[in-house]
Amino acid sequence: MNEAQHSHVVGVAGIGMSALAQLLLARGDRVTGSDRCRDDGDSSEICSALAAAGVELVPQDGAAITPATARVIHSTAIEADNPALLAAQRHGVAVQHRSDVLAACLEGKHVVAITGTSGKSTVTGMIGWVFQELGLDPTVVNGAIVPAWRAANRVGNVRMGASNLWVIEADESDRTLNAYTFDWGVVTNVSEDHFGVDEARALFRLFARRAAVGAVSVVDDPVLMDGFDPEVHAGSSTFCYADHAFTIPLPGRHNGANAWLAVRLCERMGCPLDRVALALASFPGLHRRLECVGKARGIRVFDDYAHNPAKITAAWQAVRQGGGRVLAVWRPHGYGPLRLMMEALSETFNALCGDGDRLVLLPVFDAGGTADRSVSSEMLVERMRETGTAPALVLEPAALPAWIAAEAREGDSLLVMGARDPGLPALAAALLAAL
Repeated sequence: MNEAQHSHVVGVAGIGMSALAQLLLARGDRVTGSDRCRDDGDSSEICSALAAAGVELVPQDGAAITPATARVIHSTAIEADNPALLAAQRHGVAVQHRSDVLAACLEGKHVVAITGTSGKSTVTGMIGWVFQELGLDPTVVNGAIVPAWRAANRVGNVRMGASNLWVIEADESDRTLNAYTFDWGVVTNVSEDHFGVDEARALFRLFARRAAVGAVSVVDDPVLMDGFDPEVHAGSSTFCYADHAFTIPLPGRHNGANAWLAVRLCERMGCPLDRVALALASFPGLHRRLECVGKARGIRVFDDYAHNPAKITAAWQAVRQGGGRVLAVWRPHGYGPLRLMMEALSETFNALCGDGDRLVLLPVFDAGGTADRSVSSEMLVERMRETGTAPALVLEPAALPAWIAAEAREGDSLLVMGARDPGLPALAAALLAAL
């Protein structure tokens, strides 16, 4: 019996890298993984699930890399002086980018790939869920966690299926989305996030044209969603498509739009729409995508991944459907993104804050490394005060529970937003407990 080849995953606690670690385990690799946050003492549900699945979690010091290691896998976020990468160079071990390894996993598969500035994780989850409910037994590789697919030994961002059908999220943030070969593509929308709109549009247009069979793309068909007019309620949205009614048990017009794109793709692939409607009606949603953490004293608490103006707007408007004030907490997910979007964020928050609404900014999430730290949350508050009237302040996370307990009143919605920071779900839970 041949010994399993050894793959080491750098940054294994990340949502994309943890998915890859699970895929490699499933194909029979011996998988080790390291992450700076684990070395810093931060516990992670992702790491716990990976360890239970069989990933060997090791310090990020390069010691796990030997000449017998088959490959060291990294993402664009990993800096060149990472000890694991340096160890790979010393030992002559292949260093591979995450996108290239995922592309290799897709060889010979029937692939549906979803990209876009916003909504791609939700659409990926919806399509994967529909295929599951239709008995197609897909493998799904997502950039977010589907709670229904989570277990003690499963993160929930991967569903392993037995068929040849794969559904993947193709992340555009590092411009590697065109590394994949796929049959069907979906482009959800285009807005500013990691780079400008013009560059994103060109990138997504190339992606859609690379689909071997066909694509549902808002880039190549700008009037694709003209006439889309859902009925939006506090916890759901309803729309009609091809004489079929669809009800999505998720708040927000944007989730209705996400479902519409999923339905369109499923129809083009030959799925019966009556069964698609039944499947979507049971879709459980995603972790940290307008996830309702709970309710206390008549106050609903939501946790969301929103980190750019379009996503912040969608989340804010969705929770406003429940009536009452919005008490929003947002953490910038990096210095570079805050610098890029400073003006747009200022305009967005000033436009969103209505009478009685409150906005708390947390300090910029610092993931370490060599980032330029010359911008801050305080600078965004100053810019907002120069151009508008949104009531904003900056607080440390530890000060938030007391502030919320004193500020919140019955009928309010508390919305925690931000990306990258693994502590935000725990913060949302702490705020709920403080009510």
